[in-house]
Amino acid sequence: MTTSQGLEIPARLAASYDRAFGAEGRAWTAALPELVSRHLDRWGLVRDGAAGAGEASLVLPVRRADGTRAVLKLQPPRQETTAALIGLRAWDGAGAVRLLDHDPESSTMLLERLDGARTLAALEDDDEATAILAGLLARLVSVPAPAGLRGLGEVTAEMLARAPDAAAALIDPSERRLLRGWASAVAELADEPGDRLLHWDLHYGNVLAADREPWLAIDPEPLSGDPGFDLWPALDSRWDDVVAKGDALRIVRRRFDTLTEALALDRPRATAWTLARLLQNELWNVEDGARSLAPSSVAIAESLHNRRAN
Repeated sequence: MTTSQGLEIPARLAASYDRAFGAEGRAWTAALPELVSRHLDRWGLVRDGAAGAGEASLVLPVRRADGTRAVLKLQPPRQETTAALIGLRAWDGAGAVRLLDHDPESSTMLLERLDGARTLAALEDDDEATAILAGLLARLVSVPAPAGLRGLGEVTAEMLARAPDAAAALIDPSERRLLRGWASAVAELADEPGDRLLHWDLHYGNVLAADREPWLAIDPEPLSGDPGFDLWPALDSRWDDVVAKGDALRIVRRRFDTLTEALALDRPRATAWTLARLLQNELWNVEDGARSLAPSSVAIAESLHNRRAN
């Protein structure tokens, strides 16, 4: 959709907000041209390319008055957006994209520009990709979580409350037992949720090539918690390729060992937190109507079966 101000609103973004928020979502996307114009003027920016988007945000390449390349990222004010701002300020570019400026009222961010066309998924060598991601994640979770973030203790309490109904909704009795087992693993950890700054969504697609460093993390959805809860996105990265290689269990174990070594994590504890992440994902899937567990969740759980004892 091209507006009267010449801004191309990606169809994917408009459809996402229409589907998720109805009239409110349509109103936000309709207001985007004016919001972009306001921030171009406010920060002395000029557009420098076509707009891009994911499911949740509009990203517009721009240049600052001094010629520095940057991007405007526009997303409605929500808990997730506030958390991202808190995390980016705390990291201040150490392992993650740098926040150059932001507007508290609209949650609009001005970010340094990375190479959006080259993600870590472009690397053919999976061991190399995992090692790069692990190094970034180790830097990110070394930072104590600032105030203002949701804590993993709150998240796990909500999961445990929802788990019995989710298990009952599954058709296969063996999958009900599996989900209940993940809930038991969560219950064992509930009193020690951790206090590190978690990225929460660091998969291969959220690591971009950069100029000042070879690779940097983008799109955090920060939480305060145990770093073991941050491993699943890397384990699940490029899953279709993992399955196609016919050796999913070995690949997941190798990724897990690389990550836990880089982060100096206790492997049984990291395994339990990874099961907690699988539980979170499947609770959402059941809420969306699923009546069986995702094959990737089952495979990852199986691959880590012996790690809780080692």
